[in-house]
Amino acid sequence: MKIEIWSDYLCPFCYIGKRKFENALVQFPHKDNVEVVFRSFELGPDAPKDPGLSMDQILASKYGMSLEQAKAANDNVASQAQTVGLTYHFDTMIPTNSFDAHRLTHYAAAQGKGAEMQERLFQAYFTDSSHIGDRETLAQLAAEIGLDRNEASAVLASDQYAQDVRADEQEGSQLGIKGVPFFVINRKYAVSGAQPSEVFLEALQKAWGEEHN
Repeated sequence: MKIEIWSDYLCPFCYIGKRKFENALVQFPHKDNVEVVFRSFELGPDAPKDPGLSMDQILASKYGMSLEQAKAANDNVASQAQTVGLTYHFDTMIPTNSFDAHRLTHYAAAQGKGAEMQERLFQAYFTDSSHIGDRETLAQLAAEIGLDRNEASAVLASDQYAQDVRADEQEGSQLGIKGVPFFVINRKYAVSGAQPSEVFLEALQKAWGEEHN
């Protein structure tokens, strides 16, 4: 069974959704027969690498709300993250562009470490307040999961894997994906958003049942 997950590293609900899905997968009796594939999606493809603004300022500007309202909204998301064991630091998060992080994930996947890279990037952004738009930072994160730092640096300095990111995004667009996280099971079932683990588990069981009956 194949599950494709479209997500973005700058999307707080993508990390929450990832945890909820993982919690469901642990309970799924046939988890060893499940292939999980990560797909790239950029919420802000035109976002600057160094906007020089806080997360509260960006949210306030995007939705025309006050800084106080933006902070309250981000605090609410941080509370949701805590329910699945994640710690978000919106006050020190560094807004950026995620394109290079997605390229790095494709490189890591080619080395058999896509899942580790994705987890490390989410943690780096939301918990560690790392600058995941900075190529030196990205190379260091790659080294932390056992990849060759110099090779990762060379990949990031080139345009390698750019086409892979674009191909994922184009495919997502053809599937009608407008927001993430978006989970596609066997290209037949879809789960949109950071749904409760029970929803994911039910979808897994339904897809498995159809495939094996």
